[in-house]
Amino acid sequence: MEFQELLPRRRMVRHYASEPVSRQALERIVATVRRAPSAGYSQGQRLLVVTDPEKRTELAKIMSASGWTTVDDREPWLESAAALVLVCTREDDYHERYQQEDKLAATGGEEVDWPVPFWFVDAGAALMMLLLAAIDEGLAAGLTGVEGAAAVQIRERFGVPADVAIVALVTIGVPAPDPGWSAITSRRTKPRRAPAESVRWESW
Repeated sequence: MEFQELLPRRRMVRHYASEPVSRQALERIVATVRRAPSAGYSQGQRLLVVTDPEKRTELAKIMSASGWTTVDDREPWLESAAALVLVCTREDDYHERYQQEDKLAATGGEEVDWPVPFWFVDAGAALMMLLLAAIDEGLAAGLTGVEGAAAVQIRERFGVPADVAIVALVTIGVPAPDPGWSAITSRRTKPRRAPAESVRWESW
C-alpha cells in the first residue's frame, strides 16, 4: 500500500473481531521498529508482544482495573485485540551510546546535554511505525497510555526490567465496528486544527 493511501486510513480502533492474526503478520509489524529513528543509533526501543489468550486477558484486566478502559456501554477493546504490544524504552542505552568515544569526541568529552528526552521521542516514532504497519497488513490498531499503578503490576507480572520504562500500549487486530467508542472519541467531538495553526513556514 502506498503511503498516501495508507495514511488516511489511520485511526484509533477500539474494537476487534475474533478472527486470528497470523504470527507472520505480527512479526512483520513489530520488525518495522528496527527501521524507526534512533538518536545516535542508540536503539533503546523495546517491545513486549503479548498474544497468548490467558496473558492477554490478564493484561486487559490489569489495565481495566486502572479505570482507563472499563466502560460498560461500549465495545470491548483490549480484551478483543489479537495482540497487545507494550512499547517501552531503555534510557540507559542513550547515555551509554553518548558516552562512547565517537560521541564524546564531538561534544568535547562530555555527554551531550539532551535538549529533550530522546528515548521517549524514539519510542513515539516506534509506536507510529506499529500503527501504520498494522494498517499495511490489512489490520487495525489502537493506542492507550499505561497508568502508574497498572505499569507497576504489568512490570511485576510480565517481568519488565526495572531499567525499562513502559511508554504505551498498542492494540492490534482485525477491525470491528466501534460506534460506542467512536461517538465519544476526541476525533469526533473536537475539530481538527486548521493547517495554518499546525504548520508555519519560514518563521513563526
